[in-house]
Amino acid sequence: MKILMVLTSHDQLGNTGRKTGFWLEELAAPYYVFKDAGAEITLASPQGGNPPLDPKSNEPDFQTEQTHRFEADSAAMAQLASTVRLDSVSQADYDAVFYPGGHGPLWDLAEDKHSIALIEAFLAANKQVAFVCHAPGVLRHVKTPAGKPLVAGKKVTGFTNTEEEAVGLTEIVPFLVEDELIAKGGIYSKGADWSSYVVSDGLLITGQNPMSSTETAEQVIKQLAE
Repeated sequence: MKILMVLTSHDQLGNTGRKTGFWLEELAAPYYVFKDAGAEITLASPQGGNPPLDPKSNEPDFQTEQTHRFEADSAAMAQLASTVRLDSVSQADYDAVFYPGGHGPLWDLAEDKHSIALIEAFLAANKQVAFVCHAPGVLRHVKTPAGKPLVAGKKVTGFTNTEEEAVGLTEIVPFLVEDELIAKGGIYSKGADWSSYVVSDGLLITGQNPMSSTETAEQVIKQLAE
């Protein structure tokens, strides 16, 4: 079982002068769900190399058993330091793809032609695609073979407007994940803020927030086993 995990290369939080990137827990928790299930994992990002970590995700309040495990894992840290370039990967080499969130993906992966084409290729090959927290926003330009928005008529979730409001970034992000999924015709639903909530619709798996990352990854493993 081979799983591709796609991280952001974007490190600027709009024009605030603050840093952003990927959210550590949303990488670490799924990484070990996959690893412990025997998967071979590849980490990729648009620019390759060491992707930017959202510094907030490494504050004590957001650290977890899995983030500590990841940071103490020399092999995992070496992988993270040398992610492969996104334009060099092919869906043919993997069984599923997983996108961790953080705010970074809203700027780069959401607009990245290689990411868009990769997601479309995974779906065309009948393979799982999974996104957690802000990462469902990466689907905004992904289309079906008929040229319609991929999420149109599909059950989806993602970071809620009220969660974005709670972290004070409603006016900073390029778009709100909840609003964008609805605007593209998605059948959007959500759980309570900051609780695990995961939605599956065929090959498409989405999780609402960082608390959903483990369950989203477990859903990928479950579907792969079916």
